[in-house]
Amino acid sequence: MRAEFAHEQAQAYLRQRNRFAMLAGVLGLTSVVSLGAAVTRDEQVVLVPITAERLNLSSAGVDAPYLELVTRDTALMLLNRAPESLDYWMASILKLADPAAHGRLKAELVQIVEEQRGSDISQAFVIARIEVDPRGLNSTVTGTLKTFVGAQVIASQRRAFRFRWSQRGLSLQLTGFEQLPSDEKDKGQ
Repeated sequence: MRAEFAHEQAQAYLRQRNRFAMLAGVLGLTSVVSLGAAVTRDEQVVLVPITAERLNLSSAGVDAPYLELVTRDTALMLLNRAPESLDYWMASILKLADPAAHGRLKAELVQIVEEQRGSDISQAFVIARIEVDPRGLNSTVTGTLKTFVGAQVIASQRRAFRFRWSQRGLSLQLTGFEQLPSDEKDKGQ
């Protein structure tokens, strides 16, 4: 009798163990499927609208209107400077820098700061056109660069600047910028 009771008890424990094993298997499979979906799904953030159009930034890539707005703001920040705000100017640009390009960009900016510090020379940039390449992650800004000594304009020249970007996840970061030679900027006109 005790053997039958022990056998029934063992069978009940075995059935209970099998149910728990099946439940653990289902939960494990669900976890693996959920993790796979989370890893392969593109991240997406809806940005606060600053224009009439709706903008999205996705880990799948940058759309042209967003790259244009980032380029516009960066160009205005980078190309409008005065001796009184050089430290803030450099810190603001370096916040946009890709960590891999941070040292090189800082060296270029420090050179500009050293040349301009203590002078009365300021500059302002008026944008005429922006061209973007979301696939290549670069953009070109063309406009008029005005140079001032005090309040007097001493130069006003049409210039073009190229900005290079990198994207990591949902972050768009500046990797470099350069002034284009006059023959390159004239090709796009």
